[in-house]
Amino acid sequence: MFLTGFHHVAIICSDYGRSKAFYTEILGLPIVAETYRQQRGSYKLDLALPNGGQIELFSFPCPPPRVSNPEAQGLRHLAFSVGSLDEMVAYLQAAGVTVEAIRTDELTGKRFTFFQDPDGLPLELYES
Repeated sequence: MFLTGFHHVAIICSDYGRSKAFYTEILGLPIVAETYRQQRGSYKLDLALPNGGQIELFSFPCPPPRVSNPEAQGLRHLAFSVGSLDEMVAYLQAAGVTVEAIRTDELTGKRFTFFQDPDGLPLELYES
């Protein structure tokens, strides 16, 4: 096998400041690098995940909206593993984030739930 792991996920946001605050302050992801690309009028924010992967957060002037329905073609959702689902759900709700009811994966028996980033991108919490 040639693949050695997951490197990053790239997200284009509609409001850079709002999304940067969500991913850094609410989700607590540390900033690896922040770059303003003058010729594109765009920011690129690299955020670290605990397992070595990254989220790249991009801003572009007037990005077109897209369907974010979890069952639409394309990226379905991003899933983050957590040690305590109950603690993370309580934390998000205290920060004003709406979180769906906790469900149990019928195949693994593990608990999970969904919430959304500021642009409606579906994010999942999966209890490890």
